[in-house]
Amino acid sequence: MNIQFLLVGGIIFAVYVGLTFWNIFYSHRKQREENYPNLRKNKFANANIPSQVDSDETDNKDGL
Repeated sequence: MNIQFLLVGGIIFAVYVGLTFWNIFYSHRKQREENYPNLRKNKFANANIPSQVDSDETDNKDGL
């Protein structure tokens, strides 16, 4: 009888922990979609585009 209570309690606890983690990750994803709809999924999608800061590719340390 005691082992049955332990097994049922363990199963209930495992389901509880699994659903808690699912809720955390699901809520995080939905919050990101709602608050930042234009956020690119691949942050480095435009990594090959040259920077506009120093377009002449010279070493202008003095700004001259």
